[in-house]
Amino acid sequence: MAAAKSTAEGDRSHSATAELARTRRRKKAVADEKQYLRAVLSEARSSLSAERARALSMRVQERLLATPAYLAAAKVVLYAPLGREVETTLIAADALRSHRQLYYPVVDRKRHRLLLGAVSSPSELRPGAFGISEPPTIGALEPDELGAALVCVPGIAFTPAAVRLGRGGGYYDRLLAALDSGAVTAGLGYSFQLIDRLPEQAHDRRLDLVVTESAVYAASAAPRAAAQTADQGGLPKWAC
Repeated sequence: MAAAKSTAEGDRSHSATAELARTRRRKKAVADEKQYLRAVLSEARSSLSAERARALSMRVQERLLATPAYLAAAKVVLYAPLGREVETTLIAADALRSHRQLYYPVVDRKRHRLLLGAVSSPSELRPGAFGISEPPTIGALEPDELGAALVCVPGIAFTPAAVRLGRGGGYYDRLLAALDSGAVTAGLGYSFQLIDRLPEQAHDRRLDLVVTESAVYAASAAPRAAAQTADQGGLPKWAC
């Protein structure tokens, strides 16, 4: 009897250990795939000439400015592009001209997260963490204090269902997870950054929109945990 009980416990322990090993292998495979995609697509983006990146960026921004999400927004969060990321100067100029409140991320290194600082002009941005320009930290908001807004984010890659692959630090995923439910999130990228599928982990966050120079892709189930599903294309109710 005791021997049978010991055998059963041993079997359960072995099964749990095997499952843990499989989970670790899956996580490593996802991490390796993400690392590979970051390397390949970052190189492709870096190979763009400044002139080509500027021209494509203009088209991406023009598409974003025409979306119902932007037209309805009283607050807009942008980013200062790093390298050949899609530029945001046209959106910033239009937002200020139309008296929208404009914000940029500020890195909180102690808590490994992003805050949101308001500006009256992009000229207020100064070099900050990781070589990225930031607004003044005084008066910066926690993400959940922002309320309803259009939040634009960069990315290494996207899918038509608004899955996003970031730089790898998790800063934007934590920002997206903390936003008010009234916030609409948009990833800005070039069409070659759009791929059919991206590996996802539990901490990843999907977007509401992905905007390229060629099209606008909308998903109706974001921002939510990546494990939940999002529709392929089509406009969600808030965008109609």
